[in-house]
Amino acid sequence: MPVDATSLARWYAAEARDLPWRRDGVTGWQILMSEVMLQQTPVVRVVPIWEEWVRRWPVPSAMAASSQADVLRAWGKLGYPRRALRLHECAGVLAAQHGDRVPEDVDVLLTLPGVGAYTARAVACFAYGRRVPVVDTNVRRVVARAVHGRAEPGNPSTTRDLADVEAMLPRTRARAATFSAALMELGATICTARTPDCGRCPLPECAWVQAGRPAHDGPAKRVQKFAGTDRQVRGRLMAVLRESTGPVERPALDSVWLDDPGQRDRALHSLLVDGLVEQTDDGLFALAGEAGR
Repeated sequence: MPVDATSLARWYAAEARDLPWRRDGVTGWQILMSEVMLQQTPVVRVVPIWEEWVRRWPVPSAMAASSQADVLRAWGKLGYPRRALRLHECAGVLAAQHGDRVPEDVDVLLTLPGVGAYTARAVACFAYGRRVPVVDTNVRRVVARAVHGRAEPGNPSTTRDLADVEAMLPRTRARAATFSAALMELGATICTARTPDCGRCPLPECAWVQAGRPAHDGPAKRVQKFAGTDRQVRGRLMAVLRESTGPVERPALDSVWLDDPGQRDRALHSLLVDGLVEQTDDGLFALAGEAGR
């Protein structure tokens, strides 16, 4: 069952959230920053940090001129801070090799540090209006329900998922880009994972609804916890270093997680391996790029 592109576009024009990276005048670099920040992070947490980054680093060369530690501090509590390091690396490449501009071509985008298949297509589509399929979790869920009549999309398959969406894209670039944004918005705001609001759905036909909204017949998704995980410990260790003005002694880090010293040591070691934290010659700990201070 095809997705009604006209109904979807009409709904999107009237109901889309007013997100700052969707406004006129936003550059490819600023779209790239938003896409990197939005990976596994809610929109409400991203907006204020993205707006600050746009003011501080409006072009790649501005970020490239800043230190890794500056970028990590500005990243704050968004989580998965390796994204910030990769974006800093990407800024340097864009400034040196691409005229301080994010390229439009998906294949070229894929050569940039930290830019994967989804991000490359999202930037090409949302920044430059390229007619390319853009598939995230929200899009996969809408397609599974509206097209295939399933409650959940099942395991990701890049080939299948991209083919599904590409087959639905309107022929013109402008309409295709709007369709991609609208499909993603529908999954994020109405066709949600836990509480889909089918009464407000703009699609005149949905295979899942017509089938009686059958329950998912596969294994239940595991809810990822945060409390007590290595991720939480890493976050606390990074917070100490972000709030410092230079390298800190080991006791300052030890004090953030006293219940399980082995877990704390493991988390700190992983930060060192990831290049987010460095150790000075005299045994102090610092954010990336600050060990030599």
